[in-house]
Amino acid sequence: MGEAADASTLSDHDLMGLALEQARLAGEQGEVPIGAVVVIDGKVVARRHNEREQSQDPTSHAELLAVRDAAAAVGSWRLENATVVVTLEPCAMCAGLMVNARVGRVVFGARSYENGACGSLYHLGSDPRLNHEFTTTSDVRVEECSELLSSYFASLR
Repeated sequence: MGEAADASTLSDHDLMGLALEQARLAGEQGEVPIGAVVVIDGKVVARRHNEREQSQDPTSHAELLAVRDAAAAVGSWRLENATVVVTLEPCAMCAGLMVNARVGRVVFGARSYENGACGSLYHLGSDPRLNHEFTTTSDVRVEECSELLSSYFASLR
């Protein structure tokens, strides 16, 4: 990915635009169009998209790959200052990862009523029984995120 991009002046709306760019790349590669970026201390340190089809790895979700890259970029698994921006509400696996990585904040676009674990079905990020909680901002550019997914799945039918 090269040097970390300066995101100190970028809003959640702007950051979701970067995640949407990743999601579009995923769609072009035959992947479900989900993209994620990770911002730490005002710098975009990771940008990824789904790679499950390409890798045949069920864990290759955009946010999981981006969090791995972010940890490598900063040299620590503890990402307390990180904001993860993702086009679709994280599933239980990814929300669990964010709890375990001590992510500070999650921003997502479209809700996932089938498996969302940041507010729709569960909210792992705000469960006081777990060892970490993170703040969540939802519905950022929700129409664009939802349309990208709807168009992709419509094209498969």
